[in-house]
Amino acid sequence: MKDKLKVIAFDADDTLWVNEPYFRENELIFADLLADYMPKEEILKTLFSIEMKNLQLYGYGVKGFMLSMIEAANQITNGHASATLINNIIALGQTQLQKPVELLDGVEEVLQNLQGKYQLVVATKGDLLDQQRKVKNSGLEAYFHHIEVMSDKKSTDYAHMLKKLNCDPDHFLMLGNSMKSDVLPVLELQGYASHIPYHITWAHEVHEEEPQHPNYIKLTTIKEILGHLD
Repeated sequence: MKDKLKVIAFDADDTLWVNEPYFRENELIFADLLADYMPKEEILKTLFSIEMKNLQLYGYGVKGFMLSMIEAANQITNGHASATLINNIIALGQTQLQKPVELLDGVEEVLQNLQGKYQLVVATKGDLLDQQRKVKNSGLEAYFHHIEVMSDKKSTDYAHMLKKLNCDPDHFLMLGNSMKSDVLPVLELQGYASHIPYHITWAHEVHEEEPQHPNYIKLTTIKEILGHLD
């Protein structure tokens, strides 16, 4: 594999830096805000259902999450959500958008080792402005040849990115924490993919089965990829 690779791509959220814990924190705060209306578990189920419904409209990211919280609040209160409640929800989203970028362990060491040997790429999905902000604030921007912010991460999205990079799938390696978004679509194209587990996974991204594919590389930490590329 290492002799064939030209491009190595990294997922951003929960691969390069902390992301999902902030969503979990705000979900719990949201549930507390509406605790007088129904049990917190039911509030979270309602919110998740509305998020899934809205993915086609808003895509991924904090802004869609904020709009889904507002819709959920109106549904849970039967249309009686107060202006104060709505403002509190907007404040939750705005605070999340301004969170400092916290790099995960080993990330910069890996990028330092790979820089100059391969074209390094960020391949992420979500809100364009938010992802651009996080890349800039991470201090990692100089390591990357290209930043790709996708509306989704299906095999067709990866194929489109690879065409722009003038890279065949068998010269491409993707690393990320989501089996569903970072691994399976790339293996479908016959590229190489590594799953780097993170301690929290969004329910929408959960995929329990491990792929049986010769191009799949199982890792426990991001630093382990260096051993496969020596």
